[in-house]
Amino acid sequence: MAGLRVLDDDAARMVEHVCDAIVPGSARVRPQVYVDALLAALDEPTCAAALAAFAAVSVGSIHDHAGTPDFMWVRALAIEAYYSDFVAPGVDAAGAWQEIDFNTPLATRLAKDWSYLGIT
Repeated sequence: MAGLRVLDDDAARMVEHVCDAIVPGSARVRPQVYVDALLAALDEPTCAAALAAFAAVSVGSIHDHAGTPDFMWVRALAIEAYYSDFVAPGVDAAGAWQEIDFNTPLATRLAKDWSYLGIT
């Protein structure tokens, strides 16, 4: 997948699958792009640990991993990737805020800029 800095194609698909298992429907906004940007900002050992956590949780049923430290970490990233209202550039999909009807006056005026993560 073009434009990712840490995840290769297989890892990107794995991250997408895990995120979608935790937050059903989130694959449509390409959460792997968001997670990749977060991983790119980490030091090598922490990035490797995060990737290992995704790999561990990707095996078997997601329910088998509930409550484990790997699941808790991956769940936090999956939830953030979706409920921060991220939609990957070039993807034609509604974000989470529209889906959950989060339309406070401030939220509706907010112009999201993901450039601080290196996402353009």
